[in-house]
Amino acid sequence: MKLIMAVVQDKDSNRLSDALVERDFQATKLASTGGFLKAGNTTFMIGVKDKEVEQVLEIIKDNCQSREQLVAPISPMGGNADSYVPYPVEVQVGGATVFILPVEQFEKF
Repeated sequence: MKLIMAVVQDKDSNRLSDALVERDFQATKLASTGGFLKAGNTTFMIGVKDKEVEQVLEIIKDNCQSREQLVAPISPMGGNADSYVPYPVEVQVGGATVFILPVEQFEKF
């Protein structure tokens, strides 16, 4: 058995959740915040049999796309202001960061 932990952007959360339910996979959703953009994310915890891992990874890939987003840079506090760019910068966001962990034992009460 494996535990799949997938961190996805909030914009992809409902679409991924619906796709997992449609394919009979149960997941626990946790609200989380990204460190770089300090933007809202959702972390999915999905327990699956070893043979189902690839199927769940495909569902995640199909429903969590990366995209470009304009982000206003944070001004340097006490740093060198010479390199500070005061206009928005385009960065890649979205997609999914996925961790697959072995599960030694699983209980459901």
